[in-house]
Amino acid sequence: MEITTEMIKELRAATGAGMLDVRKALQDADGDFQKAVDFLREKGMATAAKRADRDASNGIVEMYSHGGGRVGVMVEVNCETDFVARSEKFRNLAHEIALQIAASAPRYVRENEVPQAELDHEAEIARARAKEEGKPEAVTEKIVTGRVEKYKDEVVLMRQAYIRDEGLNIEKLILQNIAVIGESIIVRRFQRWELGEKLGD
Repeated sequence: MEITTEMIKELRAATGAGMLDVRKALQDADGDFQKAVDFLREKGMATAAKRADRDASNGIVEMYSHGGGRVGVMVEVNCETDFVARSEKFRNLAHEIALQIAASAPRYVRENEVPQAELDHEAEIARARAKEEGKPEAVTEKIVTGRVEKYKDEVVLMRQAYIRDEGLNIEKLILQNIAVIGESIIVRRFQRWELGEKLGD
């Protein structure tokens, strides 16, 4: 299929990718616009994953209050340069992450922060429930593994489904932004308070 200038312009506008990348994506996708978009997004994600390792010491502490002051969130999101830290796209991302934390109440930023004792406890509960339901031993371990993974999806910010798009998790949302912004972006830490919650929870 012939790749027209109009197709290249349209894809560039949609993805922000370079001229040569856009032309190659359209050629590889036989002119299929959606396939070309997916190809460029995957390429951007791969580049973004490499960038994610770079040092990020600039950024913003985003604060958000929800429900008339019933829930408060403070999150530190870092990037590499002060220029990006002041950009609207970066600030919007930090705000979206604060909204996510307010709505979904994660307890950890990354999977490796979840204490092993907590995961073991979830596994014990799942094992006991499977036994109570009379599930065969062979199936029980799969159920236990599935329950522990589901628990991580609930309590780990990076694994949570994005509140505005269930098909995307927070890690992928950040990688998409890294691909567009061109700098490493890291959620350093967060704190979430809810009115009336017990101290020590």
